[in-house]
Amino acid sequence: MDHLSQIGEAWLQAWNSHNIDDIMLHYDDNILFYSPVIRQLTNDPEGCIRGKEALKAYFLKGLAAYPDLHFELYHILEGINSLVLYYKSINNKLSAEMMVINEKGLVTEVRAHYK
Repeated sequence: MDHLSQIGEAWLQAWNSHNIDDIMLHYDDNILFYSPVIRQLTNDPEGCIRGKEALKAYFLKGLAAYPDLHFELYHILEGINSLVLYYKSINNKLSAEMMVINEKGLVTEVRAHYK
């Protein structure tokens, strides 16, 4: 179980560093990333980005739009080959991301939630 918490902590550190290469190290090439923000920005009713390169482009836009981005971790919840990160996100909004983790320790699917 500590392994999942370590993945979550490393993910948070990568985001707070703003280093896109460090951020992308956490994701599998075939990542599925679902978010209501994707739906808002792209008018895609599915709200999904598929593949690591497309996700990297999306993240780069976010990092450029929020140069002071800093995530404040509240909890890491551990499941079976998955974790949920609960944290304070941009504009002090609450966020929870459910991440499915493969045998290599990489994120294969994300479901993002915001309040």
